[in-house]
Amino acid sequence: MKKALVFGGTRFFGKRLVEALLAEGVDTTIATRGQTADSFGDRVTRLILDREDPKSLAAGLGGGEWDVVYDNICYSPSSAMDACRVLKDRAGKYVFTSSMSVYDLGAGLTEAVFDPYSYPVKAGTRHDFPYGEGKRLAEAIFFQQAPFPVSAVRFPIVLGVDDYTRRLHFHVERVAAGKLIGMPNPQAEMVFTRSDEAAHFLLWQADAALTGPYNACSSGTIALARLIGLIEEATGCKARLAAEAEEEAESPFGVEESWTASNAKAAQAGFAFLQLDDWLPELVGTLASAARRNNSL
Repeated sequence: MKKALVFGGTRFFGKRLVEALLAEGVDTTIATRGQTADSFGDRVTRLILDREDPKSLAAGLGGGEWDVVYDNICYSPSSAMDACRVLKDRAGKYVFTSSMSVYDLGAGLTEAVFDPYSYPVKAGTRHDFPYGEGKRLAEAIFFQQAPFPVSAVRFPIVLGVDDYTRRLHFHVERVAAGKLIGMPNPQAEMVFTRSDEAAHFLLWQADAALTGPYNACSSGTIALARLIGLIEEATGCKARLAAEAEEEAESPFGVEESWTASNAKAAQAGFAFLQLDDWLPELVGTLASAARRNNSL
């Protein structure tokens, strides 16, 4: 890979992906709306465009060609169609950041549970579909219509100190402050990945031989009750949980039954996943230390 284009490369695991590409010596272009500053300096080429506007997409990309295109900000079938049309004959490989939200709840979900190759396609923007359906339809467009090789990375919830959505932060900070958390089923199991692991998985997906959907989560699962236990230990505070709560107190992890996926396909193809138990307690401890500092101010 000599040249890469990244849609959405200025924060969280997209930013980490760009750093990984640069470390590999890849000529990297980032395409964004230009609303988030980045720290890449003159190491990247910047294209300003609106990923949701087909005219802006075509104009912003100009006549560029890339060995690999990473798309972290496609949420609808229409956006997928635009990419297929605009980047025809200009992308050697397309890596689409999808989501575990293409699956309903369940345990040990494999890629075969959702088949994008046969899923009925329809047009529409991100405003026309719930998040999971938008990702399902985008996958269907890419796998059924794309003129270039495609892989779809089905991430679970991605965690890290740099998570701008602050989903794990939410739990740590509320426990530390003695605030209620709405969690319908603390015994439900979940999987996660860390932001740097997500970035390195995307980097690995540049291999043109890796096509189709791939689950990408750290190895191992954790019950929400155990996660809360880790937070209690790290904060020194007792959690207040309730099956139902006001919207502002509802857990971003509030699934009613287990929601886990198998990473066996990618592992068998050669990717070395982290062990969830090796990094999640440490991350909880880091966030708990920050919460204690904030509470002491």
